[in-house]
Amino acid sequence: MTSATPDAVEEFDIVVIGAGISGIGAATYFRRELPGKSLMVLEGRDNIGGTWDLFRYPGIRSDSDLHTFGYEFKPWRHENAIADAPLILDYLRETVDENALGGLIRTGHRVRRAEWSSTESKWTLTVATTDPATGSSITKSIKAGWVFAATGYYKYEEGYSPTFAGSEDFEGTLVHPQHWPEDLDYSGKKVVIIGSGATAVTMVPAMVKGPRAAAHVTMLQRTPTYIMPLPRVDRVALALTKLLGERRGYAATRFKNIWTEHLIVEGLRRFPKAGRALVRRENIKRLGKGFDVDKHFNPPYAPWDQRLCAAPDGDFFDAIKSGDASVVTESVARFSKRGVVLGSGEELAADIIVTATGLNLQLFDGMPIVVDGRQIDVVDTIAYRGTLLSGIPNWAMAIGYTTSSWTLKVSLLCRYFIDLVKHMDAHGYDTVVPVADPGMETRPVMDLQSGYAKRGERVLPRQGSVKPWRTMMSYPEDAKALRGPVSDENLAFGTRAAARRVAGKQAAHV
Repeated sequence: MTSATPDAVEEFDIVVIGAGISGIGAATYFRRELPGKSLMVLEGRDNIGGTWDLFRYPGIRSDSDLHTFGYEFKPWRHENAIADAPLILDYLRETVDENALGGLIRTGHRVRRAEWSSTESKWTLTVATTDPATGSSITKSIKAGWVFAATGYYKYEEGYSPTFAGSEDFEGTLVHPQHWPEDLDYSGKKVVIIGSGATAVTMVPAMVKGPRAAAHVTMLQRTPTYIMPLPRVDRVALALTKLLGERRGYAATRFKNIWTEHLIVEGLRRFPKAGRALVRRENIKRLGKGFDVDKHFNPPYAPWDQRLCAAPDGDFFDAIKSGDASVVTESVARFSKRGVVLGSGEELAADIIVTATGLNLQLFDGMPIVVDGRQIDVVDTIAYRGTLLSGIPNWAMAIGYTTSSWTLKVSLLCRYFIDLVKHMDAHGYDTVVPVADPGMETRPVMDLQSGYAKRGERVLPRQGSVKPWRTMMSYPEDAKALRGPVSDENLAFGTRAAARRVAGKQAAHV
């Protein structure tokens, strides 16, 4: 491995792209299980943490319990099972320090292009960074035998915001949660949040409490969402930790929560009418019989066609019941000078409008991926076991669950990746690429009806209709499938020597 100079080309066995919760977890697994492999983590931003460092809007928190959202190898110690971003960031920084990952992570290193050479059996990554001596922008190349892309699936530069007529007329402050100004003062202001997803459900209670509380917050939604209260503190987890100790108590809590969540999701999907009735009863219990639950919390779709939103300790419902916040279910006709004009003609006055309208999806930070001179369109690829992509050698991606804790799936993918690398080493292989049946029926890899998922169909890979091409969203199913045999007839293994012989014959023929 060469020294880090602007002109030198460094080489690593594995390069992880992204230092968020997926990339930090992956680096920890790889360092422990593949100690003979050289490893580097490239992070385009100046800080680690990914999502948990990027988003700064009020109340930003997890939507899953940290006993399953956290890593299996590092117990979650805080009593809050649903945690705010600062606590999650502290957890990630502790993981980096405890596993000596600091020297492996390079922040401010954005991968702009990835090119695969079969004759070298390596990736050449074009990386944009800053010269520490001069402060000028430089571009350098890094070679890798494997790329593990832990980049998430949304665009960090901009969130999704539809065009609203008259937005230029609004005289107040217009902001998207993904670009929240740190100096934005909403104390005593009238706030309208457009949206009904997890971000809006998080912001409403956060903005009506504390010394900077808004005068009133209105959540303006076109379509209702299923919202369920969950305890912020898992009392059973605390009892298990006290009884069994930190590590065994954490493992027991993870087991409990994995299976509880699995049974709930499966139950709601198999019995949607009963699930809808259950959520409705809980909403009425929280808001009172005088509140029009059927208008504001009765989605036109079945539970888990889109992800349910969590309200820790029912904070969202408390904010509405107190009168400090309200819900309006109506379309937006246009913006006005003073706020939002609804489809009914009514005007909602606002000093601040928050467009909590979702994400722009983008895989691998939008970088071009080129294989032997041919640029690959990711949307034309099919995910193999949810991590490898057809037609792209030695490339793995980390996309977690949409119906459960993200990191549960990422941990399984990392373990499969480790087993695959060990299998290749044992058999003398340098390369592996999934080969899909061109006639196989496919569907979107993110099988949800949410707006962001539907928009993502244009940029995300596909999944097949049968295993191992089907991307599962069930931890028990995945645990069985990803811990099974490493290779099958869908994987084509190769060696660098064989690729060079083929290249030589092709050159001689020409």
